[in-house]
Amino acid sequence: MARKVVWSHEATSDLKALSEYIEKDSTFYAVAFVHEIIDASRSLNEFSERGRIVPELGFPDTRELFVRDYRLIYRIEKSRVVILGLIHGKRDMSRLWEREKRKS
Repeated sequence: MARKVVWSHEATSDLKALSEYIEKDSTFYAVAFVHEIIDASRSLNEFSERGRIVPELGFPDTRELFVRDYRLIYRIEKSRVVILGLIHGKRDMSRLWEREKRKS
C-alpha cells in the first residue's frame, strides 16, 4: 500500500541544519546529500517497513534508514509515513529526543 511521506517540522529543521553545515565546505556536496536524503525518504511511500526498528525506542512503527552516517527516523502510520528526524549515527538519539521533547 502506498503511503504519503510527510516531514515533521523537526526533521525539516534537521535537514536544513545539516545542509548548511555541509555547505560551509561545499555547496555541491550539500545539494547532493540533500537529494540523497529526499530520495531515501520518497522510497518509503512503497517500502515503509524496510527500515529497522529504532533500537532505543523499540516501537514497531518507528523505524530508521541509514543514509551514509545519518539516521533517517520515521513513523509508519496507516496512510502516511512521517519523517521524525535526521541525526548523525554517533549521536545519542535517546538523549536528543528527550532534550528536544520529540515525539516518536
